[in-house]
Amino acid sequence: MEQDCGGLCEGTQMINNDDGQSDVHGGSVMLTVDDVLEQVGEFGWFQKQTFLILCLLSAAFAPIYVGIVFLAFTPDHRCRSPGVAELSRRCGWSLAEELNYTVPGPGPEGQCLRYEVDWNQSALSCLDPLAGLAANGSALPLGPCVQGWVYDTPGSSIVTEFNLVCDDSWKVDLFQSCVNLGFFLGSLGVGYIADRFGRKVCLLATTITCAVSGVLMAVAPDYTSLLLFRLVQGLVSKGSWTAGYTLITEFVGLGYRRTVAILYQMAFTIGLVLLSGLAYILPHWRWLQLAVSLPIFLLLFCYWFVPESPRWLLSQKRNTEAIKIMDHIAQKNGKLPPADLKMLSVEEDVTEKLSPSFTDLFRTPILRKYTFILMYLWFTSSVVYQGLIMHVGATGGNLYLDFLYSALVEFPAAFIILVTIDRFGRRYPLATFNLVTGLACFLMIFIPHDLPWLNITIACVGRMGITIGFQMVCLVNAELFPTFIRAWTLEQTQ
Repeated sequence: MEQDCGGLCEGTQMINNDDGQSDVHGGSVMLTVDDVLEQVGEFGWFQKQTFLILCLLSAAFAPIYVGIVFLAFTPDHRCRSPGVAELSRRCGWSLAEELNYTVPGPGPEGQCLRYEVDWNQSALSCLDPLAGLAANGSALPLGPCVQGWVYDTPGSSIVTEFNLVCDDSWKVDLFQSCVNLGFFLGSLGVGYIADRFGRKVCLLATTITCAVSGVLMAVAPDYTSLLLFRLVQGLVSKGSWTAGYTLITEFVGLGYRRTVAILYQMAFTIGLVLLSGLAYILPHWRWLQLAVSLPIFLLLFCYWFVPESPRWLLSQKRNTEAIKIMDHIAQKNGKLPPADLKMLSVEEDVTEKLSPSFTDLFRTPILRKYTFILMYLWFTSSVVYQGLIMHVGATGGNLYLDFLYSALVEFPAAFIILVTIDRFGRRYPLATFNLVTGLACFLMIFIPHDLPWLNITIACVGRMGITIGFQMVCLVNAELFPTFIRAWTLEQTQ
């Protein structure tokens, strides 16, 4: 894992001739994609256009991954009682007085239990309505909220609409578990589709499915159908993001591959920043869900602007199509293609398999080691990253600002990676920032609840650390595996 490739390590080393081109096979000079890109532009107009389009895909993934923070926020709430509302109007109570006189107390007791009192009886006083109701000073009986809840929020969420509080609060976790289950189940098939049928086919199929399921979530009539659409979105959304990541890293030359891979992930952070602003403007969850789902349909224009990966085409022995795409890239970049473009060949050994399978991840001892290590790193990074984002809503501060601040700390991560990766390699920064994250999470255990500013500060430090670790894992994953199983491994190790 410590090898420092300038870009993606393609599984086998090429032997270059005096002209910097690949070795001679059978008396003919065999060009690789990187050889051609050096002449027609490693990051020209074509790559920049494709990069910007695919970055929109990365940004659109943010609301799916962490949108639960706003879609399922739980506001302060108390048991609904029409008699209390009528008494409060008659007595002219303020909200604080109403809560003081009629709610059992702060915390879960006041949110999930109510006094079993007939608030419509005329004997109740406005000064202390419960005085004299309890015999001999005994406590008044408490009961469950049989008439629902009152929520102190101007907006709405799936919690307020489907009453996912108290005994049903576990359903909020189930909502997020559905998308995570979708990520897992999707990884079993979407990566295979990308490597078997092409990155572009996978990108388009998953994008349209993600958009449709997102819109269906916004109009879901009940909680059960909401879970179903959430699961479907999870099945395809991460595969769509991964297909875009693989495509952009395979379109650019060695000198830019690392940079675009990191910036592609930074587009996800831009999506987080935009999500906080959009959630503030649209406090009702259905409108918010619709607002983040409809733009995904625009990404279907990728069909006309983003071609198939020439590296994947070459790995599938579809050389003619790959040559046409490389010629198209040259025209878009305003360069002339090499005269011997027809000698284009795959970087890896021509004996590589055309069809990837799960067993390819364990074919050799070195691949087995890489696979198991990266699976562990993906798991820990995903859990910690998502956990720190969920923690934002539990700090007691302003939800929108806290989310925005924690998202902004991800931007320095790109700079830190670019500065450290050449000097220290991959392994040491990866280990260091995972250690920083672990320490931050450990310290958060001992921070008092009455210091939310300190809590969010430590959480932001951990957030930046795990962001760097997450991006390093993506980069290393792409560098260590050959083209024909690259998308497959990005999915399987997640």
